[in-house]
Amino acid sequence: MIPVTARGAKILVIDDEPHILRAMRSILSKSYEVELAASGEEGLQFAAECAPDLVILDLSLPGISGMEVCRTLREWLKAPILILSVRDTEGDKIAALDLGADDYLTKPFSAGELLAHVRALLRRTGSAPNGPGQVRSGDLVVDLAERKVTRRGDHVKLTRIEYTILARLASSADKVVTTGMLIRSVWGVATTEDSRALRVHISNLRSKIEPDPSVPCHVVTEPGVGYRFLTESV
Repeated sequence: MIPVTARGAKILVIDDEPHILRAMRSILSKSYEVELAASGEEGLQFAAECAPDLVILDLSLPGISGMEVCRTLREWLKAPILILSVRDTEGDKIAALDLGADDYLTKPFSAGELLAHVRALLRRTGSAPNGPGQVRSGDLVVDLAERKVTRRGDHVKLTRIEYTILARLASSADKVVTTGMLIRSVWGVATTEDSRALRVHISNLRSKIEPDPSVPCHVVTEPGVGYRFLTESV
C-alpha cells in the first residue's frame, strides 16, 4: 500500500499496473486522500482497516479477481465501487454491476472523465438530499417519500410502471441500473419480452419528464447495460 495524503474523501485504488496507480495518484491526490493497492488481497486488507469513502477497482487482478474483490467488499462495505477495466463487453459490465459495483469506466479514460464519475458517486453518498426522500434532476423532482413527481413545480402524472421505473432509477441516482434490475423491480423476472416492454415504458416516461425526449437529460441510456438517472451531467 502506498498512502498519499490529500484533502477530501478517502479513495482506495486497487490496480496491479504501476503506471495506472501513478496516474490515479496524480489525478486524484489534488482533491482527495488516496490509498493505492497493487492486488486484491492488499486492497481488501486496507478496506477492512480504513473504510474508504470510494473504491476504484480494476477487474484484471493477480490472485483474487476483481469480481471476487467486488463481491467481498459489497458484503460489508457501503461505500460506492467504481469499476475501472479494459474489459468493455456488455457481459463484464453487467456482471460487475450485479455484484454490487456502482459504476463502470473503461480504460483508456481521461482525467476529466474519471473525476466526473468520482464526484457523482461521492455526491450521492456524501451530500444531503434535496429534501426528505427527494431526488432532483434539473427542474424534475422525484419525491420518493410522497411517491410523486413534479416538473417545474407541476405534478407529473405517471402510470404505476412508469413511476416504479423512475423511482428505482432515482433511488440509485447517478448510478447505472442494469436492464435486468429494472425488469425485476417491475415484473419480478427478466425475459426478452419484458426487455422490449421496458423500452416502451422508458420511452413513454421520457415523453412526460424530458424537455426533449429524443435527447434525454434525466433518464439516460447506458448502451448494452441499462439506464442512469442524472442529478447533473457526468
